[in-house]
Amino acid sequence: KTAMQIVEIMKVMEARHPVVMATRVSAEKSAEIQAALPQATYFEVARICAIQPSVPLAIRPGKLSILTAGTADLPVAEEAAVTAELCGFQVTRLWDVGVAGIHRLLSNRHVIDQSDVLIVAAGMEGALPSVVAGLADCPVVAVPTSVGYGASFNGLAPLLTMLNSCATGIG
Repeated sequence: KTAMQIVEIMKVMEARHPVVMATRVSAEKSAEIQAALPQATYFEVARICAIQPSVPLAIRPGKLSILTAGTADLPVAEEAAVTAELCGFQVTRLWDVGVAGIHRLLSNRHVIDQSDVLIVAAGMEGALPSVVAGLADCPVVAVPTSVGYGASFNGLAPLLTMLNSCATGIG
């Protein structure tokens, strides 16, 4: 969509909803949107342009944690985190805790134990969601990313790993 198409859509939605988001927005397009809608906020890493209510939404119950295998997974994970926060959820972020440095994940075991839902983003071979699901007693949302080198095949390898996981509780 063009920036002006997004502006028109956001104007219509703003009249009906307390939160309006446009995702996968470039910084350049965001500048055009914000020129037309000064109340819009741009979340650069998440690539989200949003209109938020003047009064914050009530905090929703539950503990949501979002984990990434590596720093290259941050845009996808931040998109999930910002979306959840805009909807009223409190989010715990745990970045760069992939299986290549499993000690970083294990030293944050308390985050996994205290969470009601875990969203786990991983590229490369996509092993992190399976490891997390093996440690967790809550639902794990596995999110493949298209980052990585070698034979990640633009996200196909992590997707297949996540689909073939034998750990329970993965969606």
